[in-house]
Amino acid sequence: MNSYDKLMILGEAAKYDVCASTSTPVTKKFSSGSFGIGTTTPCGVCHSFTPDGRCISLLKVLLTNVCQKDCSYCPNRSARDIERTSFTPDELAKVFMDFYVRNYVEGLFLSSGVQCSSDSTMDDLIKTIEILRFKYKFNGYIHLKILPGVKEHLIEEACKLANRVSINCETPNDKYMKNISKTKDFERDILTPISTIKKYSHKYNVSQSTQFIVGAAGESDFDILNRVTGLYGNLGVKRAYFSAFSPVKDTPLEHIPQTPLRRENRLYQSDFLLRFYGFSIDSLPFENGLLPNHIDPKLAFALKNLQLFPMDINKAPMSELLKVPGIGPVSAKRIIKLRKEFWISGPDMLKNLGVVLKRSIPFLSFNGKVFGNIDSLAKPKPEIQQLSWDFMEGDRE
Repeated sequence: MNSYDKLMILGEAAKYDVCASTSTPVTKKFSSGSFGIGTTTPCGVCHSFTPDGRCISLLKVLLTNVCQKDCSYCPNRSARDIERTSFTPDELAKVFMDFYVRNYVEGLFLSSGVQCSSDSTMDDLIKTIEILRFKYKFNGYIHLKILPGVKEHLIEEACKLANRVSINCETPNDKYMKNISKTKDFERDILTPISTIKKYSHKYNVSQSTQFIVGAAGESDFDILNRVTGLYGNLGVKRAYFSAFSPVKDTPLEHIPQTPLRRENRLYQSDFLLRFYGFSIDSLPFENGLLPNHIDPKLAFALKNLQLFPMDINKAPMSELLKVPGIGPVSAKRIIKLRKEFWISGPDMLKNLGVVLKRSIPFLSFNGKVFGNIDSLAKPKPEIQQLSWDFMEGDRE
């Protein structure tokens, strides 16, 4: 099997890892061959955002899809009968550089199954990055996955070489981890490496993120976000990603219904409220541990706390303005800047500030006057339909 055949398999297998990315579409073919000038591969290339806000193209790939782990939801789990293959560190480094010099990609997102052991596979991942950094002199962006339970010296080496590292939490705690894996210990394999990454993150100027599989283990939204706040506050994690569970054929969870995409979306919305809007876990509008489905969490908070509204647009501090639906950190700063020069007398003065007027106006007062109707904002919206992996992958048999 040549390197590009391996890439078709291992790039496809890497799609389950999230990195603030969207896969690139397959382009039309106007010449023979799979990799003509200007072509992107049907697998492996995604877009991601670096800490400075740049959008870059990444080669997202596994070193190997051979795995000893038994995660019940995972398409690469040990008991599943699929085609297996692996890159050597030299081979994968060369493939990446071939893509880089053709301007297909600007960076690398590298993960792997656990082939023999976490330590030995992690060592091969690090060797791949070392080849890129020191043989090919590649100084660009690399996101490297840390495998569960690896030794501290390997984590330190990864932090030296990568721009971002991450280890997937998958579930909020050990109770739920036992629902999807009999071989992983949450404290030993997940939390300890995350804590070790924090130890080296400032020394080597590397950030870390994590990912949760939503709905696979029976956890609630509160369970997930409670863990997320701890990761942000105590363990130096900069970003959490949420991936709605979708059943995979020939896995123990293949008959479990897929998690609605809207639930994933509500978690992202709540995560933004926690990181940028000054909300606490206790202020989020949970119902039996779940976020509301029919409206977004910020609007649900406002409707449950009507005693806070209407808010005086000319007097409310930044922290209070951020509680108003339709007002974000940027538009709140613009409102404060505007009212230093002018008395805001009506909604028309907010039009060019980035405020979503339809959502915000019912919760604001202008000279004691309120515009808009709160009741209209609480109406349910149509359910988002989520495609299954089988539909998106197509029939390959």
